[in-house]
Amino acid sequence: MPELSFLSVFVVGLLGGAHCVGMCGGIVGALSMQMPNTRAQWRYHAAYNVGRVSSYAVAGLLAGLIGESSLLLKGFLPVQEVMYTAANLLLIALGLYLAGLWQAVVSIERAGAVIWRRVQPLTRRFLPITSPFRAFILGALWGWLPCGLVYSVLVTALASGGALTGALLMLAFGVGTLPNLLAMGMFARQIKRFMQRRAVRLVAGLAVAGFGVLGLVRMVLFLAR
Repeated sequence: MPELSFLSVFVVGLLGGAHCVGMCGGIVGALSMQMPNTRAQWRYHAAYNVGRVSSYAVAGLLAGLIGESSLLLKGFLPVQEVMYTAANLLLIALGLYLAGLWQAVVSIERAGAVIWRRVQPLTRRFLPITSPFRAFILGALWGWLPCGLVYSVLVTALASGGALTGALLMLAFGVGTLPNLLAMGMFARQIKRFMQRRAVRLVAGLAVAGFGVLGLVRMVLFLAR
C-alpha cells in the first residue's frame, strides 16, 4: 500500500503556513506579549513550538495505534485502502480551503472543539509565561487546538497502520510548520501580511491539494498492479 512520504508531509506542513498563520498567528502574537522582553526570547518561542510539535507526535502515535488495531480486519474489509483514500480526500479538501475555494474543512475543525473545550481552561494556569518550561507546556496544550490541517495529516497517520510511523509522520508535519510559526513569533506583522495575500494562499492551497491528488493516483496505480 502506498504511503504519503515523510518529505511530502513535511512539505504539506510548510505549505500550510497560510492556514497556520491565520489560525495560530494571533495566539503566537498574544503569547509573545506575555513573554519576557529579553534577547533570549527565541528560547521561549522554541520551547512553545517544541511543545506543540510534541503534541502532534503523541496524537500521531495514538492514531497509528488505532490504525494498527483496525488492520486486524483487513482480511475482511479494505480498511487501509479506505483510510488512505480518506486521508488524501481530506488533503484535497484542505488545499481547496487554503486556496479560499471551499470551506468544508471548517466543519471538521468544529468537531474537534469537544476536546478543546476541556483543554483550553488548563492553558490559563501557565500564564504569564515566566520560563521556557511554561512556554513548552502551553505549546503542548495549544497543540490540541482544532485544526483542519492537523486533522488531515492525522488521518494519514491513522492509515499508516503503526504507532511509530504515525508519530513520525506527525513529527515530520510539525517540523514543516515550524518555519512559519517561528517567524510569526519574531516578525508577526510582516509574515502575516505576506501569508494572507490571495496569490500566496492560492498557490499553497493548490499545492497541498496536489499532494492529495497524487496520493490517490499512486493508490490507483498500486491497486491496478
